[in-house]
Amino acid sequence: MREALLELPVGQTVTYGALARRLGSSARAVGAGCRANPLPLLVPCHRVVAAGGPGGYAGARAGPLAAFKAWLLERERAALETAPQ
Repeated sequence: MREALLELPVGQTVTYGALARRLGSSARAVGAGCRANPLPLLVPCHRVVAAGGPGGYAGARAGPLAAFKAWLLERERAALETAPQ
């Protein structure tokens, strides 16, 4: 799964379900793998989102960790928008 996360482009997201289908797994297994990620800033598990919203981060669906996930995604998108073409 780590390889699949590393292939996710900056500023783009994939749902847990879509990544699970790509890996021949389940959305819950993808979520568990993201939660167990020991290098979350280097292996971008924050780019994996729920079908109806951002989903959790490091096992938290609300609070500071979930807010950090939203912050990371916003920064990536903002960096893409301001990058020279």
